[in-house]
Amino acid sequence: MPVKLEDTTKARKLFGEWKETLIWSCLQKVMGDIYVDNTSDPQSAMAVLGDFCFFAGNAEEDLVSYKPENCFQDFIIMVPQSEEWAELIVKKYGDRAKPVTRYAIKKEQNIFDKDTLRPAVNSLKPGYTLRMIDADLFALCRSSAWCQDLVSQFEDYETYKKLGIGIAVLKGESLAAGASSYARYREGIEIQIDTKEEFRRNGLAYACGAKLILECLNKGLYPSWDAQNQASAALAEKLGYHFDHEYKAFEIWGY
Repeated sequence: MPVKLEDTTKARKLFGEWKETLIWSCLQKVMGDIYVDNTSDPQSAMAVLGDFCFFAGNAEEDLVSYKPENCFQDFIIMVPQSEEWAELIVKKYGDRAKPVTRYAIKKEQNIFDKDTLRPAVNSLKPGYTLRMIDADLFALCRSSAWCQDLVSQFEDYETYKKLGIGIAVLKGESLAAGASSYARYREGIEIQIDTKEEFRRNGLAYACGAKLILECLNKGLYPSWDAQNQASAALAEKLGYHFDHEYKAFEIWGY
């Protein structure tokens, strides 16, 4: 039976040099949890934060099959460290495990050009405005399915105010897009960007993404980016990031 690991330093070696901020957040006990095969000398581990689950160490079927009590959603993205983990995921979930390719973006310091980002912030078309996510916008994001992930990993606004940071794009009084912290680790955030379908292809993600990066830099936080698809990777590069590598993941429905 998998167990939650309180002394997360015991799992650090299993994740090795995996450059994934959601894992770092779990290891640092900022957000998320680590589950292992045993607490005395773990050989297998999974890091769970929001809709993501990362498997490391020796492939263990009990961990792949385990759903933590605080996971209430029926969807999760599983990321295997090895082919052995991938095989167990497919064995357990079968057709419910949809293989996808994601795009890792390099985590580099001092790469952002503020003189490029500032014009990006000001590139919004007339009628759109930028606003920091405050208590009212936090509640609005929570109540709207398309943008819930901008704030969904923070239990309330006070927690978001303490750990999170985000930018909203408004068209009049309507929320059109946003860039926010999906998660927080000690040194920075993991960026989440969403645009309401009817407002797409208007440069909103570019503008609010640039504004969020500048706000993070002003606060001494690193704005980490992981791309779900090639369009997201292209936007990241436009904002100053550099592509690192593709990696395999599985989208699990009916989790």
